Amino acid sequence: MLADILNSFQTLWGTSGLANFTWGQVVMIAVCLVILWLGIVKQFEPLLLIPIGFGGLLSNIPVAGIAALSVTTVDPTGIVHTAFGGFLGQVYGFGIESGLFPLLIFMGVGAMTDFGPLIANPRTLLLGAAAQFGIFFTIFGALMLGNISPDLSFSMKEAASIGIIGGADGPTAIFLTSKLAPNLLGAIAVAAYSYMALVPIIQPPIMKFLTTPAERKIKMEQLRPVSKREKIIFPIMVLLLCALFIPDATPLIGCLMFGNLVKECGVVNRLAKTMQNELINIVTILLGLAVGSKLSADRFLQFKTVAIVLLGLCAFCVGTASGVLIAKFMNLFTKNKVNPLIGAAGVSAVPMAARVANKVGQEYDQQNYLLMHAMGPNVAGVIGSAVAAGILLAMLGR
Repeated sequence: MLADILNSFQTLWGTSGLANFTWGQVVMIAVCLVILWLGIVKQFEPLLLIPIGFGGLLSNIPVAGIAALSVTTVDPTGIVHTAFGGFLGQVYGFGIESGLFPLLIFMGVGAMTDFGPLIANPRTLLLGAAAQFGIFFTIFGALMLGNISPDLSFSMKEAASIGIIGGADGPTAIFLTSKLAPNLLGAIAVAAYSYMALVPIIQPPIMKFLTTPAERKIKMEQLRPVSKREKIIFPIMVLLLCALFIPDATPLIGCLMFGNLVKECGVVNRLAKTMQNELINIVTILLGLAVGSKLSADRFLQFKTVAIVLLGLCAFCVGTASGVLIAKFMNLFTKNKVNPLIGAAGVSAVPMAARVANKVGQEYDQQNYLLMHAMGPNVAGVIGSAVAAGILLAMLGR
């Protein structure tokens, strides 16, 4: 009897978390707690960081297998067997590996986006395009790492997937990577969403380093009113142009423009409100938890993963700097000066990057309101990152 009791306690201990925790899991739990602290206490994009951080905690619980992926096998008789994974593993497979969640997110983003500032000041499209330079710069950087160490060697498809992090657009990064390099999907998704959330920390030092106090105080002319007809025509026109020149980008651009058309046409308010609230909120919760599930120690604490995170930071910084520098270059040839700070909003972290540009500007002049001006390059960046993804998919995904 005593032996049976001891065996039972031994079995219980063997299946406990204390007996199965690894140092890697302890480290990643600490990282996830920091992410939660940033979201809750510092309020850095809590809608992103809280689900990601909590998903990371769940994925590092030993034994439970919450983040385990579903596995399908075929036995010698031809019968298909499916071993369903954990809760987060199933969500990850359904929404991220399939590329479904990014499209739904884009639909919601479109329904919340006002393209009026871009339509009113079309030259800000150049700032959104310039910020995508970080994507292509990082592609070459990723390819060059193979010369440093064979362990850091990336294929062209993998390099393209890493480079797209520079667009600061999580849905686009997930969509492209699921097509080109699904083996890197977890690390790239974590990096992309982490940098989107950390925009208020990463961008201001770059913006201040590249601009003078006088440039930060530049006041821009008030934007002209944009008619309802223009706002309805714009998403249809963008979709048709995309379909003609970059069909591979139409899944993302199509969902973005559909959401925007539903908002601007004004005759299907129920659909618009659903996209703006219930749809995007539900998908954001599931996507954040699924992305966080890739913070498990066995997947994240690897040399390649660390390299991807660092390359993603490089891409984001170069994209921010490119937007600012192009704005400064434009001011050499235009009468109506552009405040270079709005160039940093060319990365497609909507609306975080635009808010940061406005905040930095008001640090030097409280009466200088840049938010609406910054939204022009910000929404142009969303289109630009989707177009860049379409170009890369067309070149490499065949």
